[in-house]
Amino acid sequence: MAISTPSRSSGSPVRHIRRLLAARSAGVVVVWLFAAFNVLTGVWLLLSSLKNADEIFSTPWQLPHAAQWDNYARAWTTGLFGQAAFNTVVVVGGTAVVTLILAAPAAYALSRITTRFNGGFTLFFALGLGIPAQVVMLPLFVVMNKLFLVDSLFGLVVVYVATSLPFAVFFLTGFMSTLPVELEEAAALDGASPFRTFWQVMLPLARGGMVTVLILNIIQHWGETVFALIFIQNTQNQTLSLALLGFLQQMQFNGADWGGLFAGVTIVVLPVLACYIWLGRRIIEGMTLGSVK
Repeated sequence: MAISTPSRSSGSPVRHIRRLLAARSAGVVVVWLFAAFNVLTGVWLLLSSLKNADEIFSTPWQLPHAAQWDNYARAWTTGLFGQAAFNTVVVVGGTAVVTLILAAPAAYALSRITTRFNGGFTLFFALGLGIPAQVVMLPLFVVMNKLFLVDSLFGLVVVYVATSLPFAVFFLTGFMSTLPVELEEAAALDGASPFRTFWQVMLPLARGGMVTVLILNIIQHWGETVFALIFIQNTQNQTLSLALLGFLQQMQFNGADWGGLFAGVTIVVLPVLACYIWLGRRIIEGMTLGSVK
């Protein structure tokens, strides 16, 4: 009587599941290690901002003997971080609001008005995501200089809005295309105009996507340096990233003030980090909401 032997392929599903579980476990370990590294870096930065120069180099991983709060005072006054923080709030807030005002109607039109040109317009905005900033710096500076918008906070807002629109329109177009058309038809039967339908029906439904674009816009431009370095020349108009560079240059002439420098870096980084921790869940929900409707 022949004894049947199990085929080699019978254990392959089990081995495949084991490989998937092992890969998932390894991925979870890598993610947690990366998160722990970032948390430790943030703690080290915060502790260093409360130390003097000797403690920063002699005891980098220990608590400060006495909190040097004057590091923040020097960075805020000597490094002009106070004026720079105000300028940054104005520029970043204005950029985020204007970007949404322009991107939301454009995305709604691209997602609802069906013509043979829609695909080309959407592709046009998508191509804007792949243009490097270094390519447009020189021609953009020439145009902005002719319009007298160089060394102006308003001019910097114009540049930021122009560079933010491709992603905002592309993202909101995909988000609004998932919204139910039946609500628009019901609003039209009730006599609502297209503008009223967009304002009172579609915008509230697209709130998750708009909040996501708003938060990502703030995070993107809060510490932006390249365009600010090119278009801002006066110290009274500088943003936080330029104030940090200026403070670093002052150290070359006035002596190394490492405590003040770490305090300046903390002033730049901490608001964005707090915003992401507070609203990170909203970002993830906004990015995934359209795919589950």
